Amino acid sequence: MGRKKVRYFCTECGYETGKWLGRCPGCGSWNTFCEAPVSKKGAIKASGVSSMERAAPLAECDDSSPAERFPSCSQELDRVLGGGIVPGSVTLLGGAPGIGKSTLLLQLAAYVAETRGLVLYVSGEESRRQIQMRARRLKVASDRLYLFAETNLHNICYTIEELSPVLVIVDSIQTTYHPDMTLHLGSIGQIRECTAEIVRLIKTSGAACFLVGHITKDGALAGPKVLEHMVDVVLSFEGERHQNLRLLRGVKNRFGATDEVAVYAMGEQGLQELENPSELFLAERAVGGPGSVVVAALEGSRTILVEIQGLVCSTAFGSPRRAATGVDYNRMVLVAAVLEKRLGLSLANQDIYVNVVGGLKVIETAVDLGIAAALASSYRNRPVAEDTVILGEVGLTGEVRGVSFMEQRIKEVQRLGFRRILMPVRSLELQDKYENLDFIGVKTVQDALDQLI
Repeated sequence: MGRKKVRYFCTECGYETGKWLGRCPGCGSWNTFCEAPVSKKGAIKASGVSSMERAAPLAECDDSSPAERFPSCSQELDRVLGGGIVPGSVTLLGGAPGIGKSTLLLQLAAYVAETRGLVLYVSGEESRRQIQMRARRLKVASDRLYLFAETNLHNICYTIEELSPVLVIVDSIQTTYHPDMTLHLGSIGQIRECTAEIVRLIKTSGAACFLVGHITKDGALAGPKVLEHMVDVVLSFEGERHQNLRLLRGVKNRFGATDEVAVYAMGEQGLQELENPSELFLAERAVGGPGSVVVAALEGSRTILVEIQGLVCSTAFGSPRRAATGVDYNRMVLVAAVLEKRLGLSLANQDIYVNVVGGLKVIETAVDLGIAAALASSYRNRPVAEDTVILGEVGLTGEVRGVSFMEQRIKEVQRLGFRRILMPVRSLELQDKYENLDFIGVKTVQDALDQLI
């Protein structure tokens, strides 16, 4: 008799080998390999070849009637998805515990059930009674929304094939296990096999699927890039648990752009979309305070006005501290170096703090001049005029460079009632289109501070 074939999987990273190892070459962990039997695969029969899809020339593969997207529960989610939900797509939604992932998906499930057809909500973390309690709180109900508390992959796939839903939600993929594998629940090997099986089923059935994924301490999706490569869309749900603001970002999207962001507010009736987030970010702005400026940031196809606060104070230690929240730390340090070298501000012995109010993360270079103005305003203890919006990229020689989509930003500034815009000189050509706004063109950071402070 032949020896039984087995494979060994690392329970930490999913590394696979044909022999047992004390230390995993993939992640370096010790004593993490588990034995898993290799299933016997029968020979391929000639009769099975006839049912296989044949290869065809590209010219003959043109589909004149592609599957149409269908709307989700909000326009904000539709924009992040690229225009709606694509049938046959698999979307991975990640976020911190308690951020509102299950709330958003339950609202989505109820809406799709009412407008499109049967929806299957699979929960491996909560019982049906718990989901029903949340549904009553959100005031959602539908006869075509099916709840299924199950973690066995075989049972989940059987139910999907039996019901043929238009939308499947699995909350979460980390709690799903493959009964033919001896790996621990939540290990990389289990997650990878369960996701692969669900993806294959969804692609053949034509239904859309949303998977909930856990995140690590660093905020990345658990299971390093394994899941992201297997799905079509990856969404990141961000926000503070003790604040009502929630941000939904697209990390990967095979059907649209990945630079869109959706803004929600968590309330008693669940997540509510915010059509005008700029007013929310500027609602509690302290007028006349040194170190506070307003910038027009571009998030995908949307312009959002946010407040950037800067604080400069003498350090109590030998090494001054630098901290940035909501902006790129390296850009903040670069701007501070330009202020010290080109403008003579003594910041080497000062603590520097920069914060974007509201929890929004602004990573584009168009806010460089706003950061410089906030730091200089705090250092000089002189406020910036409250009706001024600042735009511009700062170079290492102290010059102010132009930014993209300037006209789109100006329209949002005008809509919210601001009167002055400090901008690069090259953008002054737009002055004739907006006669009610005062455009101030600057070439260097020194010119900008002379106009502001």
